[in-house]
Amino acid sequence: YQSKGFSKESLNPRLNKIQKICLGILRIGNEYRSIILMKEMRYLLRQGLPFRGHDESVESANRGNFLELVKYTAGQSELVSKVVLENAPKNNQMVSPKIQKDIVHCFAEEVTGSIIHEVEHDIFCLLVDESADVSDKEQMAVVFRFVDEHGTVKERFIGLIHVKETSSASLKCAIDSLFAKHGLSMKQLRGHGYDGASNMKGKFNGLRSLILRENSSAYYIHCFAHQLQLVVVAVAKKHFEVGDFFDMIYVLINVVGASCKRKDMLREEYRKKIEEEISQGEIKTGKGLNQELSLQRPGNTRWGSHYTTLLRLVDLFSSIIKVLEYIEMEGTDSTKRRQANGLLKYFNTFDFVFYLQLMLLLLGLTNSLSVALQRKDQDILNAMSLVKFTKHQLCKLWDDGWDSFLNKVSSFCENHDIELVTMDREFVDPRKSRKRSNMTSLHHYQVECFYTVLDMQIQEFNDRFDEVNAELLGCVASLSPVDSFHDFNQLKVLRLSEFYPEDFTHVDRIALEHQLDLYIDNIREDERFANLKSLGDLALTNEQVVKRFQNMEDRRITL
Repeated sequence: YQSKGFSKESLNPRLNKIQKICLGILRIGNEYRSIILMKEMRYLLRQGLPFRGHDESVESANRGNFLELVKYTAGQSELVSKVVLENAPKNNQMVSPKIQKDIVHCFAEEVTGSIIHEVEHDIFCLLVDESADVSDKEQMAVVFRFVDEHGTVKERFIGLIHVKETSSASLKCAIDSLFAKHGLSMKQLRGHGYDGASNMKGKFNGLRSLILRENSSAYYIHCFAHQLQLVVVAVAKKHFEVGDFFDMIYVLINVVGASCKRKDMLREEYRKKIEEEISQGEIKTGKGLNQELSLQRPGNTRWGSHYTTLLRLVDLFSSIIKVLEYIEMEGTDSTKRRQANGLLKYFNTFDFVFYLQLMLLLLGLTNSLSVALQRKDQDILNAMSLVKFTKHQLCKLWDDGWDSFLNKVSSFCENHDIELVTMDREFVDPRKSRKRSNMTSLHHYQVECFYTVLDMQIQEFNDRFDEVNAELLGCVASLSPVDSFHDFNQLKVLRLSEFYPEDFTHVDRIALEHQLDLYIDNIREDERFANLKSLGDLALTNEQVVKRFQNMEDRRITL
């Protein structure tokens, strides 16, 4: 360079400038790569898709969701292709599991922080459910329900909390730790609900008491969307014989329903039965009648599946017996043959028929309520009326339903040649046949079975829908905007404010009494409120409407 007239002093600034340009280009490439890969990670997280693949080698036909998505994006843009995968520095490709986990954790922190920012110092509700992971670690799934600044009701998943112990004190401590981590206070809580059918139900009840002791305004409200029939089954299973009955139903589903061949046999036997009954004039024919049926596996996530399973069991009973007899005699799997033999013995007992009819009766009584409570457009007053009616029906069944129930059991036994039990004879427990029971069969089946299971269900209904909850929900319903606020009741609204002493002082309640007349007159005359269908719609008021009531203090209580 010196031979060409360039001095060392004049060369350095030029080199520094070139170096800065190169570093700038490299920085732009790194930032562009980061943006592209972050967006693709965000997409996979939003869709709930796994990042990793079974084989992520270059030779693999499918390298997993993340790498395949990056590869696809690179194929759509030359600019992207130049900065990702093999064209990226080896220490900045973002394909390491550890790096990806760190980024996912950062995403989770940002999302959680955004949710907490929406809640801030406002009030909210707590929803908790049991969620054991694949390693059988007991966890709590936590959801916050709140009203945002625009009046929209939101439910947001906060996270999973691992609990080493499932005592109520341990669960309360875990929730306290979560609140402390996010700067929340138990005083902000205005409601809480739990999974009533989980294994931790008893612990959740203890947690409920601990929260109410700390904050009396945090009312327990039954989650209407939760499948009520699952609760009915879970509670009934606490009775040993009912639990044994459902265990045998699950075995039946596995023996008959797990094989396509056996399902076809069941359908064929049912078809023959229908044809025979039609030829004998026992059943009618017509469009929509005598449809093909099969056994449905009862599941904890399918609405009404237990009820449907038992209904089909009754309808297919004779066909099921023939299929089980075939499996017992002709089956090639020795385990299935033994199971078929055990099922045939059990299905030929009075106990099976007794608990089949009992659970059909209970699930049938609660089915209408269970379906109604899950409707998104359900009216609260109508829902509580259905609850009251169902509780009344259960009590009525306890008082004078035994005779008609026993007649159903006897009729089923006679139709299928199952031996009846003589009720005035001494009861013999098949598990303890050598030991005297010192009670009649009537006492066992009526008192220890029928009345006991009904008592358990009635108690569960009283716990879930107690008088305080019923009154609270009735007061809330008085604010419903349906039919131009047809159910508006000033006294109930005032009573509602008394449920929340932390939010409404005595002075507030006096002022509220004078404001309600003005409120209902104005709101009924305003056409913007004419066609509202729910309380959620009522909360979505715009700024112009809010200004009309600017002298009234804005109250949005999360229920």
